[in-house]
Amino acid sequence: MKFNPCKDECTYDGTHCQGCGRSHQEIAETKKLVMAAVNFAEQQAYENIEDFADAIGKSILKKLQKARGAAF
Repeated sequence: MKFNPCKDECTYDGTHCQGCGRSHQEIAETKKLVMAAVNFAEQQAYENIEDFADAIGKSILKKLQKARGAAF
């Protein structure tokens, strides 16, 4: 399955957003993940939030590549 980012054309009818095509369940779970990272950064009172967000993104990508045998 290919990830489709939000296009700010959100719809709430049915099981999937017509803007991005993702299921409403997937969108809700993604929001939970993002909010967990936001809450953690706020608890740590990071001043360099851009660096934190960049590091999280790179870490996720590295772990996914390792898990998939770098078959990207």
